[in-house]
Amino acid sequence: MARVVMYSTVVCPYCVMAERLLKSRGVETIEKILIDREPGKREEMMSRTGRRTVPQIYIDDTHVGGFDDLSALDRQGGLVPLLAA
Repeated sequence: MARVVMYSTVVCPYCVMAERLLKSRGVETIEKILIDREPGKREEMMSRTGRRTVPQIYIDDTHVGGFDDLSALDRQGGLVPLLAA
């Protein structure tokens, strides 16, 4: 299974929905980077992704995007193959 990294905050409903979707597709471990608890991680996220909002999800080296992007990828049938790679 691919490595999943998610930039997140402690109170983020979209992060919770993204985690729920990933776990429903067989992901057991999600490495969470809490940008509200770790100073400097927000800047790291913005420089890596070009985005300001959470969640920001990486599957291995592929930047998937936020929850809407993850959900769209799943509906198109692309999430499971990406996780299996």
